[in-house]
Amino acid sequence: MCSRALPVDYARGQLSGQPLCMEQYYRLFTSYRLPGPDRDTLVAQESSVMPEPEHIIVACKNQFFVLDVVINFRRLNERDLLTQLEKISKMAGSEDEPVPPTGLLTSDGRTEWAEARSVLMRESTNRDSLDMIERCLCLVCLDDASGTEQSDTTRATMMLHGGGPSKNGGNRWYDKPMQFIVGADGCCGVVCEHSPFEGIVLVQCSEYLLKYIRDIWIGSPSKLVRAASVSELPAPRRLRWKCSPEIQKLLTSSADKLHRLVKNLDMNVHKFSDYGKEFIKKQKMSPDAYIQVALQLAYYRCHGRAVSTYESASMRRFHQGRVDNIRSATPEALAFVRAMTDRKLVSRAIAGRAIDNHLLGLREAAREMKMEKPEIFKDDAYLISNHFVLSTSQVPTTVEMFCCYGPVVPDGYGACYNPQSDHIIFSVSSFHESLQTCSVKFVKCLVQGLQDMMDLCNRCNGGPNPAEQKRNNQTMEMQTQTETKGKKSQDSTKSHPTNPQVPVILRPPAHCPLNETGNNESRGPIIQSNCKKIL
Repeated sequence: MCSRALPVDYARGQLSGQPLCMEQYYRLFTSYRLPGPDRDTLVAQESSVMPEPEHIIVACKNQFFVLDVVINFRRLNERDLLTQLEKISKMAGSEDEPVPPTGLLTSDGRTEWAEARSVLMRESTNRDSLDMIERCLCLVCLDDASGTEQSDTTRATMMLHGGGPSKNGGNRWYDKPMQFIVGADGCCGVVCEHSPFEGIVLVQCSEYLLKYIRDIWIGSPSKLVRAASVSELPAPRRLRWKCSPEIQKLLTSSADKLHRLVKNLDMNVHKFSDYGKEFIKKQKMSPDAYIQVALQLAYYRCHGRAVSTYESASMRRFHQGRVDNIRSATPEALAFVRAMTDRKLVSRAIAGRAIDNHLLGLREAAREMKMEKPEIFKDDAYLISNHFVLSTSQVPTTVEMFCCYGPVVPDGYGACYNPQSDHIIFSVSSFHESLQTCSVKFVKCLVQGLQDMMDLCNRCNGGPNPAEQKRNNQTMEMQTQTETKGKKSQDSTKSHPTNPQVPVILRPPAHCPLNETGNNESRGPIIQSNCKKIL
């Protein structure tokens, strides 16, 4: 990673073949989001003079431990890592004195966390602990069993917030971009603070890792151990904290806020199995545009009006590019005509000709020049158009995966989707406190809209119903299984183990570019997640 030797990604789909900036990959393990009173700072290791970090931080029972992964210029192999993790688990369970759940402070609002961090920094012990966390490669969080029934929705939320302060909520450090979660109940995943990179960068990194593990597990487990064991492993080091009464008060406040936020989140993960992107492509339509229309139809059926809609557009065609906004809530979308086939908006956004980043730059330039805020940024039309009630994102993957994140406004929805060949995975989120929103109702309207759109396409084109075809195929498969029941398969001894469900979670800031400036005006308690399921 430090040699910047990764092969260059190239764009697919629209404007395909263009090289993409790889800078985001080099931020996965080398960056940190430092809280500030006015805005946060993205700290990234740029200089080759600074030594590369050689340790990770392991969180266990709300305690944090330093685990050196390079000793005497040699990387620890998998067996040594397991030995060290087992030591940490025993050390965490043997602590007699109550340990303050310091990680809870990072779940608070950014301004509140910045203030709490400044209080922690008054003590040298705390400064040393913060320094070790901020310079580490990543976190590994060893969670206790959640005690909840396992489902895609509960698994995603448990990865994201750990179930709140009463469970594993303090077993996180949300400023670090990469946190690998391993639960005692088998619930595993990755939590990411994705200021430095887009969700798809984390997804591709996770896909690579999971495919590597799967190939080794199915092929040759012995290949996991790649290096000789280090003869003498130093004991992991527990990070210590000196918590004044002021810090204790801040911890209580953070725990209360996290508890309310956990209770407020209304998330619903749904796998739409009637058809997928192959059916949409046969209608000569863009799957993304088609699904965008379905999402807007669902909102219209729920609430009887159209709203400002955000869809992220990657800007990696530009050096250090991040995202801009595809404003898909067009009159054409309401009319169900051009938005299904016209890809002009997408092309303009990914080519750097959208309006949001341009206006954002002008607004921030005026602020830095200490100018009075220009009238356009006070106008009702501008304010309404940037109140993204429907915040959407497509995350296409090569393995089955779903992505989850929270609403970016109190009365809004977060809607992320992954179109696969014969199904589409949606995650819809809202807040219980809003009397206007309901994730379950939205999903029902979304399913009905997708079915209605399929019927409309079939009536226009005279094509078969893919849902009916799927049911017929399943019936034929069941008949075949019945006919062959009792016959022992020759390959029964070579059956593969069931792969675990692996969520990949994305944390704040919201993917809306107006929320990525660090401006406290837009720093709400936003939850973003991205969950992965390998079949």
